[in-house]
Amino acid sequence: MAQLLIIGASRGIGLEAVKQALKAGHRVRALARSASRIPVTHANLEKVASDALDEGAVAEALDGIDAVIQALGVAAGPEMLLRPTRLFSDATRVLLAAMTETGVRRLICVTGFGAGDSRNRGNFLYNAAFTTFLGRVYDDKDVQERLIRKSGLDWVIARPVILTNGPKTGRYQVLVDPREWRCGFISRADVADFLVKQIDDDRYLGTTPVLTG
Repeated sequence: MAQLLIIGASRGIGLEAVKQALKAGHRVRALARSASRIPVTHANLEKVASDALDEGAVAEALDGIDAVIQALGVAAGPEMLLRPTRLFSDATRVLLAAMTETGVRRLICVTGFGAGDSRNRGNFLYNAAFTTFLGRVYDDKDVQERLIRKSGLDWVIARPVILTNGPKTGRYQVLVDPREWRCGFISRADVADFLVKQIDDDRYLGTTPVLTG
């Protein structure tokens, strides 16, 4: 049983990771601005209502932690198209500094297919839509990934393809070799399954696997 900090825990992949980590027997500290609205109650769950950019809150949340899952997201909308974001890189700077200071070594991070060297690995339609709708967000995720790679921590960066709200199936592929990377669909629950398994599995340390169904 590990003591786990999940950042971005109130919805999406982060919320699924909370549920699955608790089911696996881990103790979970869930940090999100809307943590009080997390629809889970469990003796092993601690909800921390705070901002991932709050240096003091993040450092305090790392007390006694064995591993961190960072599952940040931004709401879809016009601002995502028109304005650049720095949430991912700024929050990662805060987290990496706090992890280094507190001695927490293991970071499991979610970015996405299209970040880093997986950019333009989809088909023509996917690449065109990606550039139009997600290009600004993923520019910042590129920075986020570079920061993690240089951190000296024990890290895994998961890059899921197009996300669905389907159930956990366990039938997904973990593609480490760039020659195998391709677009597809995967449920948030299956992404969370992979993330939780990395808490005590060293197989993918230092890699950036693409996750697809």
